[in-house]
Amino acid sequence: MNSIGPECNELKSKYDSCFNVWFSERFLKGDTSDSMCKPLFVLYQECVRKAIKDQNINLQEIDKQVLGTDQEKTPPKPT
Repeated sequence: MNSIGPECNELKSKYDSCFNVWFSERFLKGDTSDSMCKPLFVLYQECVRKAIKDQNINLQEIDKQVLGTDQEKTPPKPT
C-alpha cells in the first residue's frame, strides 16, 4: 500500500521494512524498545503531515486528543 503522498512512498517502504524486522526479531522476543525504527518513523511522519497539509486536510482534527476523554464515547456529528 502506498503512502498518502507519493513523495513519501520511499520513506514508508524503509520504515515498513525496519518495523517488520523490529517486530519479528525484537518485539516478539520481548524487546519492546521502539528506538530501532524511531528515526525513520519521525521522517516518514513529517512527510505524511506535509502531504496531508498539501491536500488541505485539517491537521487539527487529526491531532485532536480524544482517547480517555468524554468525547471518546460521543459519536461523530453527521456531515
